[in-house]
Amino acid sequence: MNTKFIFVTGGVLSSLGKGLAAASIGALLEARGLSVTIQKLDPYINVDPGTMNPFQHGEVFVTDDGAETDLDLGHYERYTNVKFSQRHNYTSGRIYYSVISKERAGDYLGGTVQVIPHVTDEIKQAIIQLRGEADIAIVEIGGTIGDIEGLPFIEAIRQLRGDLGKDNTLYIHVTYVPYIKAAGELKTKPTQHSVKELRSIGIHPEILLCRTEMDLSAGIKSKIALFCDVKEDRVITAKDVKCIYEVPLKFHQEGLDERIVECLNMWTRAPVLNAWEDLMARIEQPQYAVKIAMVGKYVNLRESYKSLNEAVFHGGVANNASVDIDFINSDEVRGESLQERLDKVDGIIVPGGFGSRGIPGKLEAINYARENGTPFFGICLGMQLAVIEFARNVAGLSMADSTEFTPNTPDPVIYLMKEWYDYRTDTIQKRDEKSQKGGTMRLGAYPCRLVEGTRAYEAYGMEDISERHRHRYEFNNSYRDVLQEAGLVLSGLSPNGELVEIVELADHPWFLGCQFHPEFKSRPLDPHPLFASFIRAAMNKHYGKQA
Repeated sequence: MNTKFIFVTGGVLSSLGKGLAAASIGALLEARGLSVTIQKLDPYINVDPGTMNPFQHGEVFVTDDGAETDLDLGHYERYTNVKFSQRHNYTSGRIYYSVISKERAGDYLGGTVQVIPHVTDEIKQAIIQLRGEADIAIVEIGGTIGDIEGLPFIEAIRQLRGDLGKDNTLYIHVTYVPYIKAAGELKTKPTQHSVKELRSIGIHPEILLCRTEMDLSAGIKSKIALFCDVKEDRVITAKDVKCIYEVPLKFHQEGLDERIVECLNMWTRAPVLNAWEDLMARIEQPQYAVKIAMVGKYVNLRESYKSLNEAVFHGGVANNASVDIDFINSDEVRGESLQERLDKVDGIIVPGGFGSRGIPGKLEAINYARENGTPFFGICLGMQLAVIEFARNVAGLSMADSTEFTPNTPDPVIYLMKEWYDYRTDTIQKRDEKSQKGGTMRLGAYPCRLVEGTRAYEAYGMEDISERHRHRYEFNNSYRDVLQEAGLVLSGLSPNGELVEIVELADHPWFLGCQFHPEFKSRPLDPHPLFASFIRAAMNKHYGKQA
């Protein structure tokens, strides 16, 4: 298979939506019958984002093989039919780590190790390994043109034009055309400077995606084309949209996919975009509306729960409902203030997280949901806290806690499991409190077996499932009997029965906690069954059973 490469860069400023652009390009090329794969190259020095604060970098997206990756891989999976892995996300830290390890092992035969060629060759090798995986490999370069840490990546993709040939490589630059309200004008100068910077490094972009609040007139496109030395029909308007799932359709209307296959000298079928058009029709004309409270400590930065926010949205789409999320900071809103907020919602989500900050507020929210019959969905830490709340207030274990928060608790219903079977590697994993932070977690896809007659089984409609994990602490099996006798239902277990994956309450309209992160597998065209079921329960609360 002769894989062709599309390199996506960004200029002027960050957060222009390179990830969404790359994902949308993937969706359009798939609609033309091509197979695609996408890779994210991040300039930061961390080996991976696994230990980074969500306030700094947003959520950590987890792949089936357990890679902790950039959140843009979530966009890639939601827009395409591809499952990504470790080889689809590289950071400067990972690249340099590999180069230094090779130097220590003597692989460079005592030579002086330099950015060029050693670092750039390592980057090129990371990219080239995608060859043969799909018809098109889309490679997004993180950061902004001009960032010093991104220069080795830019140099590497510059060299690849010579290595692979012009017909096998395409440079797409995402830039910004601001609207100056006081002057009533769109300004092209930032785009001109950004492209000039890119060209000074040796890359001549063939397509420009111009982020803007306003439509670009023919005159503006002509001016950009002239000063940036690109063809006028390759200056693409990337106007702000109300819904991100509209982007592939807008790009198609601008002729982006046609320009791409033209640049790469490819023949494809006409695009089939019916599924995306039907999706947008459902999004724009919902029959119902519900309000969901998300009670967490990272709510001030929406990117911290990016996949979760999207999965909730998908659950609404599955039920022809719009979903309004009330983000509640569990570290600040407590007591009567919290109750007043929760009185106004149709469902409550407590998401994942790490550390003890904000835990009391989350426990209050869970208690409210259990006692008031409000649909509740606990994810990862949210599931663990649901177990703690139930143990304390129903099972009579008033001191129940997690050893993450209270190492010496007399009733550690949640604890650090020292030994467990890893289904992905077919090995016994061992860990303790002294293990490195990045090495103590259960990561990636694990199988789970559901119990018939439970909410979980009803939602999935099957017995055996696979879901992705990212956590350190587990349900303590020593407390299974006492909690089950008190009414806690263990509705999902690992195939060997060792790991508790899902808990729920039978005498509640909808109360479920899962140890995994179902949001990582939810897609707009294929909403996750647990989110669809949860939103359905919220609709039943709001409208009654007639919804």
